[in-house]
Amino acid sequence: MSLKRWIRRRYEYLLENFGDEEFGREDAYKILNEKFHDEIEEVSRILSDIKKEGLLKERVDIADRRVKIYRLIRKGKDFTRGDLEGLLKKAADLIRTRVDYKFILILLFLKRASDKWMEEYGKKVEELVEEGIPEKIAREEAKNPDYHSFAIPHEYLYDEIRKDVNKLPEKLSNTIKKIAELNPELRGVFDSVEFISFTTNRENLHILHQLVEIFSRIDLGGVSSDILGDAYEWVLRYFAPQKAKEGEVYTPREVVKLLVRIVDPKPGDEVYDPAAGSGGMLIESYRYVKENYGEKVRKLFLFGQEYNQTTYGLCKMNLIIHDIKSAYVELGDSLLYPKFLDMGKPKVFNVVIANPPWNQDGYAEEKLKTGEFWNERFEFGFPTKQSADWAWIQHMLYSSSRMVGVVIDNGALFRGGREKKIREKIVDKDWVDAVILLPEKLFYNTGAPGAIIIFNKKKEERRKGKILFINASQEYEKHPDVRKLNILSEKNIEKIVKAYRNFKNEDGFARVVDLQEIRENDYNLNVTLYAFPEIEEEEIDVDREWEEIRKIDKEMQEVNDKIEEYLRVIR
Repeated sequence: MSLKRWIRRRYEYLLENFGDEEFGREDAYKILNEKFHDEIEEVSRILSDIKKEGLLKERVDIADRRVKIYRLIRKGKDFTRGDLEGLLKKAADLIRTRVDYKFILILLFLKRASDKWMEEYGKKVEELVEEGIPEKIAREEAKNPDYHSFAIPHEYLYDEIRKDVNKLPEKLSNTIKKIAELNPELRGVFDSVEFISFTTNRENLHILHQLVEIFSRIDLGGVSSDILGDAYEWVLRYFAPQKAKEGEVYTPREVVKLLVRIVDPKPGDEVYDPAAGSGGMLIESYRYVKENYGEKVRKLFLFGQEYNQTTYGLCKMNLIIHDIKSAYVELGDSLLYPKFLDMGKPKVFNVVIANPPWNQDGYAEEKLKTGEFWNERFEFGFPTKQSADWAWIQHMLYSSSRMVGVVIDNGALFRGGREKKIREKIVDKDWVDAVILLPEKLFYNTGAPGAIIIFNKKKEERRKGKILFINASQEYEKHPDVRKLNILSEKNIEKIVKAYRNFKNEDGFARVVDLQEIRENDYNLNVTLYAFPEIEEEEIDVDREWEEIRKIDKEMQEVNDKIEEYLRVIR
């Protein structure tokens, strides 16, 4: 904040008294005069200086157009995670099921980009003035795109967009198209979203205006990428139950966290998700490496491919919001047209992780053979038309030099026919490292438990010729917000990861199985065949239970006698 110290003290005092509430000049005068003995003329100057810093919004009083109404804006660095989530909750409650949640994410992104531009602009002006350049010239020079994260002309900044309510849809549409045009990395991210057709309904126009105003209350320029990224994820998570009914798949972040901890990416690795969705696997990989290796995370490279245009845009925005620069995401069908190539062949990465669509139909042999590099990628065979599970797994195995982790339908572990033939060959390759049965009701779009299969092409000696089965079906807690769902707690995740690392038998929970036993079981990888939780049997006191039954029987007889007596009186 470049306000002079004495004005900054007054800004902070006004914020302390008014918060997000609107106030007039007389209200400000009363507060400041009482505290600092400022006169009315000084208050006007103070408000003007605060406004120049983008910390004050003003509007004309509807009752008297000569009067101005003010509202203070908090700087992003002072804005907490709870503050931002509270604001997003207001936006979410406003749209409910009437408006697509993607509008919230786009406005969040636009506000962040605009406020970041203003923050960079203010700092550059200050630097240039200190160097002796006249302020007027400095202000023009500071608009140069070279000084900004994104090129945004002044008329497309957030506060300029919201000035004319009636032209809001057109301005938003033009803004996202212009920003995408000026910033190649944003093309295809959000410029396909259409605000004009959405607001042909008058009610929707009103909702859009309210959404824009909700975001205008804060300055997101100084908000940390961690807080902003968590806010973006909060929106995805909040609407996941609703979107699941419409067919969208959201992988719970606890499942993603579990998978990433197991595959253990490191600086220097290339991590690839062929079914990237909104980018959760890639972002969690980045977070994991940053937490464990600090600034060496800059040597981690992320790659993703997503088939759905809208979801692809959400993924790109998510990565930018998290300030992850070493990520590359492409649009396209990974099973047919893998986009990342090396020397004319599909690129091979160190770590491959994904939660591909379960039992995706339409990818039988004839369909896969219309794609590129099918002969190399599907060397173990082709799945049936009803389920592409083992097509996804083969693509992931081909694309990895070391580790593969996949969240998959439990049926893929034991179904017969073509899937069994593929499974046989991969098991005999000794690439299957561990199979983990997850608890039921973790996922928003299905109550089925699901499983994680870990493949390792470079097994350490003690793991060779063996597969670890972990039955984590009982490792869950009730979801705090969604009544019918469960979650993996930090304690549950730690227990599963520890069992994977230890690679030892644990009664009813984990079991190391030789490949020969797998072959004897006809290559069935169903976890419950090898590890089943021990159920504690309750000791029953037969005499006490019998006495309780006789007591209940006697009470029932007494009640029956009373009813009979009442009936005789009535008759």
